[in-house]
Amino acid sequence: MNIMSIEINRDMCIGCKKCAEVCPGSLISISANKAKIKSVERCWGCASCLKECPVCAISFFLGEDMGGLGGKMSVYKPNKNDTALHWFISLPDKTSRKIITDTKNANKY
Repeated sequence: MNIMSIEINRDMCIGCKKCAEVCPGSLISISANKAKIKSVERCWGCASCLKECPVCAISFFLGEDMGGLGGKMSVYKPNKNDTALHWFISLPDKTSRKIITDTKNANKY
């Protein structure tokens, strides 16, 4: 599995097209009203699609060489006006973590 790849859960996808609109590589298309990645090996790993998905249907693979131990990460924004992002990390040993970041203050030094 490529460490810079995503997985789209088509059962969860609502076909809103937000992920396809923000993908800088134009790698996501909409087919049968569901998102689909055209080529996982070309994914840059920018995570833009994760941040835009309103139903948490996209996961990012965290490769072992990146310290992710082969887990997956997804992100959820509780409501449209909230500045917090809730990052969910699930590891192969079935443990999980949640990290909350404030997008309004994320780049302050």
